[in-house]
Amino acid sequence: MRRKWASSAAPSAGMQTLPASHCSPQTTKSMEAPCSPPTAGKFVVVGGGIAGVTCAEQLAINFPSEDILLITASPVIKAVTNFKQVSKVLEEFDVEEQPSTMLENRFPNIKVIESGVKQLKSKEHCILTEDGHQHVYKKLCLCAGAKPKLICEGNPYVLGIRDTDSAQEFQKQLTKAKRIMIIGNGGIALELVYEIEGCEVIWVIKDKAIGNTFFDAGAAEFLTSKLIDEKPEAKIAQKRTRYTTEGRKKEAQARANAGNVGSALGPDWHEGLDLKGTKEFSHKIHIETMCEVKKIYLQEEFRISEKKSLTFPRDHHDQSVTTDKEIWPVYVELTNEKIYGCDFIVSATGVTPNTEPFLCGNNFDVGEDGGLKVDDHMHTSLPDIYAAGDICTASWHPSPVWQQMRLWTQARQMGWYAAKCMAAASVGESIDMDFSFELFAHVTKFFNYKVVLLGKYNAQGLGSNHELLLRCTKGQEYIKAVLQNGRMMGAVLIGDTDLEETFENLILNQMNLSAYGEDLLDPNIDIEDYFD
Repeated sequence: MRRKWASSAAPSAGMQTLPASHCSPQTTKSMEAPCSPPTAGKFVVVGGGIAGVTCAEQLAINFPSEDILLITASPVIKAVTNFKQVSKVLEEFDVEEQPSTMLENRFPNIKVIESGVKQLKSKEHCILTEDGHQHVYKKLCLCAGAKPKLICEGNPYVLGIRDTDSAQEFQKQLTKAKRIMIIGNGGIALELVYEIEGCEVIWVIKDKAIGNTFFDAGAAEFLTSKLIDEKPEAKIAQKRTRYTTEGRKKEAQARANAGNVGSALGPDWHEGLDLKGTKEFSHKIHIETMCEVKKIYLQEEFRISEKKSLTFPRDHHDQSVTTDKEIWPVYVELTNEKIYGCDFIVSATGVTPNTEPFLCGNNFDVGEDGGLKVDDHMHTSLPDIYAAGDICTASWHPSPVWQQMRLWTQARQMGWYAAKCMAAASVGESIDMDFSFELFAHVTKFFNYKVVLLGKYNAQGLGSNHELLLRCTKGQEYIKAVLQNGRMMGAVLIGDTDLEETFENLILNQMNLSAYGEDLLDPNIDIEDYFD
């Protein structure tokens, strides 16, 4: 099975300005460290993920005689392959991990510098890298992505999954596990609970229902039934080549220890991994809702505390309390006062923009979510510096049916558009905002269902002044349309509905649908033809 993804977008956040004093003594000292003679590139891009690579590729196409410098801490880059424009805004593509040499072969004017960033000197238009070199730019695009928020730093039993190395470490730990706990309710948590077999999973979410980022309670209920079913046996073999960084493990580990994180995993990251524990069963999942982690105990700490942990609940309705006799390496006390032991904990509680290497000495405007604020041309608050992907916070006045979410498709769109803006600015031209920011549109797969999210799919920001139209066929499809004043503002499509293009058009053209009422989702009416 290959994972296909689609397009997304963002609202503005509050402003916070970080002064030049936002530096550690160690960083300040490193400012004065001697550097080798600078290399110069008209365009420099930082980050080997989708946003950075897309930006560098687009710049290389626009300026074939210019050297484009791409700085990345990882020996592999993320490339978009099999790109397909499904409709006006929806797009599908695969994400492929490749050695950086493949990018240089495709674009001879792209020079990849494999090193982490030590410091940005914005006034001097210069980037210092960990390898002791400095690189002068005329236009710079920061695409350094984001790093996972760990519920507990430095605990050997808490694992965050962000890049290839951490995913492989997770697979290795899982092969020895009888029970794990997953904390979080986003995309990675959703994928993990469905993919893991042969291991008890306790899934802890702070919301009432699963997938709160993507779904309402109705869609969550529709999907939850899939967790109980046996998974389909055969998976389609993955045909693309996977490149590993095995030969450079020591350097990669050293970079990881220094705080450099590899670029985020692809949308089909789990396809090459055998996510199987020690037991001989498929799914065994218990969900603890409306709670968070209160305290984590190591084995000896828990023994001294004399507290009792619970056994794995026999079914979702089991209210009995049974003390667990098994000895576990780590124990988790939840805010609902329940305690469970497990082999390890997966922290999947979201990401935070990876701005740290760039803030010291630079007066960036920073959003409430920690991202570098960008305007409608992806420009930051500092001259000649742009940002794209997870690192940035869109701070322009958005379209009424668009919002920022840190997803793969948005990273590609932002990287592409940032390159267009940089190119236009460098030759003194103006450019209109890209059409992809008119409508939030994202297609993915959860629990083996195709999932399409359009516009204000969860009625975000619409208040109580909206209505929902629903159609659900258990085990097949779930369709939700969000309407305001008779006009479609968003939609959730789960399953093979073939309605995405029709709904996209209805949202974009804002046609008044009041006359159709609930007939809009009547399965006996072919609305594709009706609104064609």
